[in-house]
Amino acid sequence: MALLLLEPVGGIAGDMFLAAAIDLGVDAAALSRALESLGVPGWRLAVTRKAEHGIQGTHVDVVVEGEQPASRGLAEILGLVAASGLPPRAREVARGLFQRIGEAEARVHGVPVSEVHFHEVGAVDSIVDVCGAAVALDLLGWPEVRSAPPELGRGLVRTAHGTMPVPPPAVLELLKGKPVRPGGPPGEAVTPTGAALLAVLAEVGPLPAHVPLRVGYGVGTRAWPDRPNVLRATLAEPAPAAGAGGPGPEALWVLEANLDDCPGQLVARAIEAALEAGALDAWAAPLTMKKGRPGVLLGALCDEAQRAAVTGALFAETTTLGVRRHAVERDALERALEPVETAYGTVRVKVARLGGRELGAHPEYDDCAARARAAGVAVREVMAAALAAYRSRRP
Repeated sequence: MALLLLEPVGGIAGDMFLAAAIDLGVDAAALSRALESLGVPGWRLAVTRKAEHGIQGTHVDVVVEGEQPASRGLAEILGLVAASGLPPRAREVARGLFQRIGEAEARVHGVPVSEVHFHEVGAVDSIVDVCGAAVALDLLGWPEVRSAPPELGRGLVRTAHGTMPVPPPAVLELLKGKPVRPGGPPGEAVTPTGAALLAVLAEVGPLPAHVPLRVGYGVGTRAWPDRPNVLRATLAEPAPAAGAGGPGPEALWVLEANLDDCPGQLVARAIEAALEAGALDAWAAPLTMKKGRPGVLLGALCDEAQRAAVTGALFAETTTLGVRRHAVERDALERALEPVETAYGTVRVKVARLGGRELGAHPEYDDCAARARAAGVAVREVMAAALAAYRSRRP
């Protein structure tokens, strides 16, 4: 399973993703040909080489020519995508991206999704960026996308709705449930389009051990004073496991603390904090401690790079005076998140494979819960619809 690893050094936007993909080797002419099938006139891709803080990369401008609508409704954009000649999976993913942006905008502005009109995102350049990202992934062979947590930027930004804080509300809405980092450059480091790419296409968290094959740099438009405004994209293979023929072991740490004087609310918060700090898993289980006292065993699983941060989170959020640790090995299957379209919206399905053979698929609960709340239906209905949609597209 190929990996596409994203490092939003200077942030992430749709044009930066396109530029990084072209820098990786995606054929810009093939990308343009696919996007012309959208039937949207008055644009062209301008691809140039550009240096940022000494880093050579690719810069992409969507040059708009002629009169364009001031805004477009979600239904109009979805119709353009549905009628296009984009590859089937790219078309499905592009529709999912716009649907997710529309849902975020609807929640922020307090209107039904059907009444959402895009200004910046409805412009030709943003339509090209979103659909181009889906086509680029198709041309790369649909690798599993993983991203380091982005810094969102700071300050204020002018939008069609007025001056807004950075990050804009729609960006935070899109990135709910994803790890992010506060601060960053003085400006909008993550755009709504960039946030949608992370929300729909990527698993955000610590990057896995890997073997880099090709590296690309997508250079943004703005110049940050403290960092290069680049998105680094690495096409990679998972690091070879010890032994042969199976998934191979990962070297990890188990962190544990016994608690007998910690309220349940703090235990729940400690689990959240451990995951936010980079833990791969966290849990609590009842146990009987000395003098017959009922207690809780709080545990977390993490790699070496996150061990100090997860340990600090357990200390900060609980009453424990000590956190013990021991090394473990874990055999892990290959995993990929694949977005599917349902009647309730886009849902990611986690697919597990061994040696390229699929062993299981399960819809992401957080996506299903969000779609269920929006539609007023049971979560299990959304899960069933997502699984059916995934199975329907398998050969």
